[in-house]
Amino acid sequence: MNKHKDTKKIIAIKAIQKKLLGKKLTYKEIYTIMDEIAKENLSDILTTYFVASSFKEGYSSEELYYFTKAMVETGNKLKFKGIVADKHSVGGIAGTRTTMIIVPIIASAGFKIPKISSRAITTPAGTADVMESIASVEFSPKEIEKIVNEIGGCIAWNGKLGIAPADDVIIRVEEPLSFESFDKIIISVMAKKIAAGTTHLALDLPIGKTAKIRHFSDAKKVADKFENLAKKFGIKTVIDINEMLEPAGKGIGPILEARDVLYVLEQHKDRPLRLEAKALRLAGMLLDICFKEKGLKNINGEEEALKILKSGQALKKFREIVNAQKGDKNISWENLKLAEFKKEIISSISGRIKDINNYNLNTIAKLLGSPKDKKAGIYLLKKLDHNIEKNEPIMIFYSSNKYRLKEAEITLKNLPIFNIEK
Repeated sequence: MNKHKDTKKIIAIKAIQKKLLGKKLTYKEIYTIMDEIAKENLSDILTTYFVASSFKEGYSSEELYYFTKAMVETGNKLKFKGIVADKHSVGGIAGTRTTMIIVPIIASAGFKIPKISSRAITTPAGTADVMESIASVEFSPKEIEKIVNEIGGCIAWNGKLGIAPADDVIIRVEEPLSFESFDKIIISVMAKKIAAGTTHLALDLPIGKTAKIRHFSDAKKVADKFENLAKKFGIKTVIDINEMLEPAGKGIGPILEARDVLYVLEQHKDRPLRLEAKALRLAGMLLDICFKEKGLKNINGEEEALKILKSGQALKKFREIVNAQKGDKNISWENLKLAEFKKEIISSISGRIKDINNYNLNTIAKLLGSPKDKKAGIYLLKKLDHNIEKNEPIMIFYSSNKYRLKEAEITLKNLPIFNIEK
């Protein structure tokens, strides 16, 4: 047994060496690497070398297919009947929690949407971190299947599901560096979708100078690779390449982002309208391909999504999902408690917000304790192109630790979030 284990480990190490030299790998070599990573038989150092090997040359379309297939085959799979919808954002921009608005809209429209999300990699909160602040996100595959078959949707974390388990190990080694290669993003996303039984997928590819993808040309390459890979696995895909220069919401950090989601679902007067518009656009695109599959070509997806949101159906469905995931069935933005310590940040000058530095925003939100401290984060009172007066409040810092709050305040002087033009 041990001899077999050693042999597999040696094959995996030799394959990593081969990839570091820029050579192509066979399916057997790729499967062995994925299996060894999934079983945590490789050290974090070896896994990091493997992750680093994809940065310089990337992968051929054949390797992308092999890696995705191997990541799926080395883990559990969910099984559902009929159309299984999903949405994924490549992300990189904090405070843009569209998923938690889209899932209840799609489920309300009568389509299954088992949303399996990851925790934060480059931002201060992933969808799983935000959902975990109001409900449980850890379930077995059987429990997920039961929730989705009964309610239509879920928003869960991959960790305990054993879906594409190698991916969680890879995310763990990537997290301190706060970046991923494009090919790794593609493999990670597609493996989870295939393992979850996805048949129809909407992909959000935000671009911007402080997003994961900075240029339209890169986004186009990523979109083409996604489409080709999805085709090989029989997934119908719609892709939205859009410029994002700032968060679509106002809250950064788990509870603050959950509050933004509930503001939209409850149609609160202070809801972030850009977050609502983005969620409706993506939900509409996804509904269009699902309706088309059912032969319902006359229904406009975005209009249907808006109707579901305005009527309160999406809120009702969201509460059903939260209840099924062991949260408060009457969840409302009013019930959400923010961190004990807060600090209002005021502008030292008058002017107009010309830029928002998303890197600095992420760094400071993490300093405040996000995502581990679910109540920590930043609430943006002002956004891009807003005019501000001297001594006017522009954001609020929240933390459960007053020393973290102080550290974030000091750091802001060196890492400004807003570039204010006088």
